Amino acid sequence: MSPWAGPAAVVAVLAAAVLHATWNAVVKGSGDQIGIMARSSLVGAAASLVAVWFIEPPARASWGFLIASVVIHVFYNLGLLAAYRLGDFNQTYPLARGLGPVVVAVFAALVLHEPLAPLPAVGVLVIAASIGVLGLTPWRRVRANRPAVLAAVFTGLTIASYTVVDGVGVRRSEGAAGYTLWLCGLEFAATALLALALRKRVKSPILAAGARAWLGAAAVTVMATAAYGLVLWAQTRGALAAVAALRESSVVVAAVIGVIAFKEPMGRVRVAASVAVALGVAMLALPAT
Repeated sequence: MSPWAGPAAVVAVLAAAVLHATWNAVVKGSGDQIGIMARSSLVGAAASLVAVWFIEPPARASWGFLIASVVIHVFYNLGLLAAYRLGDFNQTYPLARGLGPVVVAVFAALVLHEPLAPLPAVGVLVIAASIGVLGLTPWRRVRANRPAVLAAVFTGLTIASYTVVDGVGVRRSEGAAGYTLWLCGLEFAATALLALALRKRVKSPILAAGARAWLGAAAVTVMATAAYGLVLWAQTRGALAAVAALRESSVVVAAVIGVIAFKEPMGRVRVAASVAVALGVAMLALPAT
């Protein structure tokens, strides 16, 4: 049995992967991660406040999951900011993303009774192992910067947690659009408050930033919301483990961005791991026969 209800879900998750890697690169390259996350969250919260009047709210059965996801996402943002402040983009990003597929696959199989067929299951393992290689090589970088690795691992655990929570919640919401809107709106509001509370400690000029900074923040808001909205929709059309693994194809995009935009190293082993991720993606995307 195929883990996908149709090819549209595969395309949606791949598009989300590109968007996700791109907005993370914008945050990493901004030089002021707290500032851009705060401005992005303020823009998102304001836009959501307007949009909720036009979108049907999610069903009551999903709200417990939605609130839990908001809390987890706040910790995810904290871990993400710490990882990017401490380490290279093409190392911390893959490592943070690599834990999710395996944790979600195990949980989905044991608790949600969604075991994958042999080929997609192998695809999940190939993706997770390849992402681990991307995040943990070269080993000298890992040994030299353990705090960045720990922050990335913590971030990865939060990713696995909110993936499972939202996978269940969106299926009970009776509408992915309403669930996405309320989740992003509440998360943006919580993250903005947190960033504003931290601004004095990091000396980030959040509200006094110029127009260019606010435009960049708005771009991050649009990309982040679209990326996760596509994933949430796909979770109503595909197995959680397959969606979680396929979205991590973003690490290949992130690796390329790291080399081109940030001049970060990318040896043969990491190139091979990137190719292996693409192979694992193909295993997930191909229809079952």
